[in-house]
Formats: sequence, C-alpha cells, structure tokens
Amino acid sequence: FVNYPFDSTKTYKIELKDGSEFVGSYLEKNEVTVTIKTNTLPKIDIPLKGISKITEINKSDFREGLYWFTNPMPTRYVFGPSAFNLNSGEGYYQNTYIFLNSLNVGVTDNISIGGGLEFLSTFAGGNPIFYLTPKFTIKIAEKLRIGSGLIYISIPGFDNERFTSGVVYGIATYGTADDNLTFGTGWGFFEGEFNNKPVIAFSGMTRIARKTALVTENFLIPNLESGYYGMFSYGIRFFGEKIAVDLTLINSSDISEFIAIGIPCVNFVVKF
Repeated sequence: FVNYPFDSTKTYKIELKDGSEFVGSYLEKNEVTVTIKTNTLPKIDIPLKGISKITEINKSDFREGLYWFTNPMPTRYVFGPSAFNLNSGEGYYQNTYIFLNSLNVGVTDNISIGGGLEFLSTFAGGNPIFYLTPKFTIKIAEKLRIGSGLIYISIPGFDNERFTSGVVYGIATYGTADDNLTFGTGWGFFEGEFNNKPVIAFSGMTRIARKTALVTENFLIPNLESGYYGMFSYGIRFFGEKIAVDLTLINSSDISEFIAIGIPCVNFVVKF
C-alpha cells in the first residue's frame, strides 16, 4: 500500500491484518506509515505493512458524525431472497434453529449459489433434507433490481426413497440496501409437477439504527380449500459488519389460535 493514491479530501476505512480497523481522513504518508485523523483521535500513524484492505468511504455513510457501515445482509429477509446479490467472492453461513444450516456464495456480482441441509434427521439415523438455492439478479435502475432463482429441496421418504420439491421464482426489489421492498412470485413443484397457482411474496426491510433493522416476510401459498393460505413474519435484525442475528415471529391464522404472537425464529448469520 506504499503507492496507494490517498486523497486528503476523502475518508477511508483501513483494515489491519490483526482484525482491527480505523475510519478517518487522510493526513500524510511516508514509506512506512500512513497518518489519518479519526473522530476520536486527532492523529494516528498506521504501519503500511500491517494493512490488509483500504476502502474509500462516502460522505453519505456518515450520520451525525458516525460511520454507518454497509448493511451486511441486504440479500435476504427471514428466509426468502431480495434482488440484491452477494458480490463475487462474498458469502455467508446461516444457522436456523441450530439444525438447519446453509451456505451462500457470490459466483459473480450477479449470480450466487447456495445450499444447505438439516442435521436433526441425520442425528436420528435418517437421511437429511437438503436444498439448493441458485439466484441471478441484475440492477436496472438506481433503486430497482430484478432477479430469478430456484429453491430445490430433496426430501427423504421410506425405503431410501427421496422426493423433490421447490419453487421457481422471480423477484423485484425497490430501494436501497438499508430500506427496501420486494415483490416475488413463483410456481411450486413436487416431483416435477407444477402447481397451477403461483406463490406470492411481499417482503421488506428498514434500517432504524446503525446496527439494527426491522424485517418482514409474507407469503400467500396456494391452498385447495380456500384458494390461498397466508404466512407472515416480522421481527428485528441486529448486525455488525460481518455478523447478524434475526429475532422474528412466524404467524398464520392457524398458528395464532395457539400462539397469538407467532412461533419464534432465530437466525444466526456470519458473512465472509
């Protein structure tokens, strides 16, 4: 980083190899150190050989003088996707209810591939449910993104049989990484046979503090008896730059008869 083009009019986030980081404006540099000014330190010398990454910070990322890092989880709501995508080389591990584990990786800036399995049936001596979740998205306007994807699920049956199920979907997301709404629709299938009615999804997210966001995810699922069956969720997400914890409630007309507020759901996510 000796030849990095620092600019005294700009602000930078400097990440060190030991995991620490500093955000501040550039003051000066020599062959050994770079000197910056932060909100709390008028002058700090950082060894160039200890730097792992330098990122230019936009003025819009500061609110009341405090740096608001980029939302690390704009690509997903409670379970379903938004039309934001992981960048190439980014990824995250997600754990739900301890036994449900998944991994998603950005293949390119527009294509990601994910998958996972549940461990409970494995511990019980059975075959696990596993799933794949490829997704393609594209930005078509400053605040509008569209995409499509597949949720493919393999379900164990009796005598080592397995059944396939899932959804082929399309989505559109309007807004920013911090505040957005997503509309989605898709056709569910079981053993290669598609439902004649689509699944409909409405989801949203809004960042209410530096490390806090509200999240909701809602589905209309085709039902033979009443046409559609509604499932909805709402909750709060706490996050840092590389980690997020979702505390949400999942509800429906049937669930509310037994638990008025809904079934608690906890998601733990680590980004890499």
